[in-house]
Amino acid sequence: MMPPIKRKVLFVCIHNSARSQMAEAFLNELGAEYFEAESAGIEPGTLNPNVVAVMREAGIDISKNPTKSVFDILKAGKKYDAVVTVCDAASAERCPIFPGKTKRIAWSFTDPSKFTGSKEEILEQTRKVRGEIKEKINDFVKEASELNYWL
Repeated sequence: MMPPIKRKVLFVCIHNSARSQMAEAFLNELGAEYFEAESAGIEPGTLNPNVVAVMREAGIDISKNPTKSVFDILKAGKKYDAVVTVCDAASAERCPIFPGKTKRIAWSFTDPSKFTGSKEEILEQTRKVRGEIKEKINDFVKEASELNYWL
């Protein structure tokens, strides 16, 4: 039996420093059989150290991940089966339209760069977002495998 064709998914947020990086890492871990994920930002920044820390707690090292520009990826002509925005709706509107049969999906998660409080309070809020993203990715993979929606 042939292995399934891996569907390409691009996660996009503002800076490619937190939410899209977590989503990419979780999909590549939890959905590796079906998906190949990448991430990019509208205005690439630097990795959020709190996100790196909470992902390390979850057993995933993203510390060496570069931040990438969604516009550079578009210019390179890369094609995706789905582009998933993981920022607020207003920011998602700034995401370019990829050519071809690309499914656009919008998931909204709180931006960890906006968290305030003590270091531990910020980490706790970041863990909450990490959990929400992981749960959404789990549902996405489960739906794909049960419904053969993406396969």
